[in-house]
Amino acid sequence: MTSPAIEAAAQALRQARSERRTIARISETFGIAGLDAAYQISEINTRARLAEPGRRLVGLKVGLTSPAVQQQLGVDQPDFGLLFDDMEYLDGDSVPTARLIQPKVEAEVAFVVGRDLPANTPTWSEFLNAIAYAVPALEIVDSVIQDWKITLVDTVADNASSALYVLGQQPVALGAMDLGQLGMQMTINGRLVSTGTGAACLGHPLRAAFWLARTMAARGQGLKAGQVILSGALGPMVPVAAGDLIQAQIGALGNVSCRMV
Repeated sequence: MTSPAIEAAAQALRQARSERRTIARISETFGIAGLDAAYQISEINTRARLAEPGRRLVGLKVGLTSPAVQQQLGVDQPDFGLLFDDMEYLDGDSVPTARLIQPKVEAEVAFVVGRDLPANTPTWSEFLNAIAYAVPALEIVDSVIQDWKITLVDTVADNASSALYVLGQQPVALGAMDLGQLGMQMTINGRLVSTGTGAACLGHPLRAAFWLARTMAARGQGLKAGQVILSGALGPMVPVAAGDLIQAQIGALGNVSCRMV
């Protein structure tokens, strides 16, 4: 059972996304407090999205992996959102800004699940055995909350501020590099705008993905073969606009780019 406030908050977020406009914090407008309520709102809108013809769930994202951002929002753990089939683009693609409201971009390590993980808490070895490979990725995050003035409740309820993502084309085996030591540089129109390392993502991108696997198992939802995991930002996110060429180089993992149109 959900409260009228939770249902109303979910509808407000859904309508704002549909109309491509910003709204005030739903945490204040509807008196929403706590992670349980925030995830209930997200789940309501997930069900609504999956009810649309042909819409599929294809992966998950991890957010709030930076200790600095966690401290800013007063939390001690990441959050997660869901990825749908119409959110995916590939290296070099044009990405339409008409789908977005106030987008920002961040560079990440993405993982592809190679085999199903059962809906019980996996060990580290079971988790590693389920991951097929890694690719460089860009996540284009977006928020319906005015001026990105979000609280933890607002971002979780809004599907962890997830919008679109861009995957690199060349898969790389996990054992081929030290993901924690990867250096990241991201440019927009040739200008360096963000730098970071794999260690910025919860200490190691695989640790962030492992947190996700265990969190979803606790909710009775094991990871599935073919799903994409966006493991979290390696450096600061940066605003983007139509016409911007975004390019990221993530150490031995390779390059990924897109142009906003």
